[in-house]
Amino acid sequence: MPSKRPHLRLDRNPLWRLALALPVLAALALSCGRGVRPAAAPLQVGVQAAVQQDVPLTHEWVGTLDGFVNAEIRPQVEGYLLRQVYREGAALRKGEVLFEIDARPFAAAAEQARAALARDQAVLDKTKLDVDRYTPLAAERAISQQELDNARASLRQAQANVDASRAAADRALLNLQWTRVVSPIDGIAGIAKVQVGDLVNTQRVMTTVSTVDPIKVFFSANEQEYMGWARQWAAKGGAKGSLTLILSDGTAYPLKGDPFMADRNVDIKTGTIMLAGLFRNPERLLRPGQFAKVTADVGLRKDALLVPQRAIWEIQGNPQLAVVGADGKVDIRPIQAGPRLGSLQIVEKGLRAGEQVVVEGTQKVSAGQLVKPVPAGGAPASAPSR
Repeated sequence: MPSKRPHLRLDRNPLWRLALALPVLAALALSCGRGVRPAAAPLQVGVQAAVQQDVPLTHEWVGTLDGFVNAEIRPQVEGYLLRQVYREGAALRKGEVLFEIDARPFAAAAEQARAALARDQAVLDKTKLDVDRYTPLAAERAISQQELDNARASLRQAQANVDASRAAADRALLNLQWTRVVSPIDGIAGIAKVQVGDLVNTQRVMTTVSTVDPIKVFFSANEQEYMGWARQWAAKGGAKGSLTLILSDGTAYPLKGDPFMADRNVDIKTGTIMLAGLFRNPERLLRPGQFAKVTADVGLRKDALLVPQRAIWEIQGNPQLAVVGADGKVDIRPIQAGPRLGSLQIVEKGLRAGEQVVVEGTQKVSAGQLVKPVPAGGAPASAPSR
């Protein structure tokens, strides 16, 4: 009789069921882990509050510096240049010699004129003696009245000749002196435009000497800017130091300037008027021909709303900025931008005082985005004091 062996039912064994289920559970856990990601943290952005305060309005113009006096040095006589005396670019005093022209022809002419004067003076002396001698003789009728009249006419002619000769001698002496070309003003001498050996004349510019302390800056303003500036300046009683000069490297010139003059008319073609300011220049840092920006106060804006200028960007010419609400969400606002005050900008419309404006991270935000606002680096927005 065959033996009976027990039949094991694997599907009823709990351990076996667990072993079969483990791979399935692991696969499900792995697949679920890949599909679920933790929520991303809100983007951190730097913000500043919009500030409302009274600010002075300024305008900025591009100006050109020019010497207070610019003297073109031309010789008064024609001759060959023998020597350049001055050093180019050096500071000069009035009367210092710049060039020397060959003086020999003029010295000879001066001697000739002096000799002619001596000759005419001798003739004058003789005619005076004749008149003195003829006068009593004519009274005694020893000579005719005609002879006395002729002597007196000769005296007047001799006197005229002496006067002409003296003028010619003075002119010859002046020409001789003009062979030494001197500076007519205090200033800075420019580069020489002639060389030793050149034949120079009164049409030839030899160099230019400019007075640079003080120095002028010319700039053009439109009618509205000019009127605002003029009113503000008059309201301050013509106070000095109302102009600021920004140099080409972006630094402010340490000395303030004064309004100097306004042209007599507004250019009808451009609608602008030429203005000039005057700046002290004791170190001679400023030179004619330099470009610089000129700024001046033109009024006071009451309760102006200020934000950092870097918070504003434009899309198709329309300015806008990002505002973070109380819920931490971003609102992209179109605004109306006003005048710029240094690193700040006045906002005319589209913003309220105290609202948080995105200053750092503006390129990364979008409308409705949840962000984490933190104070932006740097000082809070406020207008520069004046």
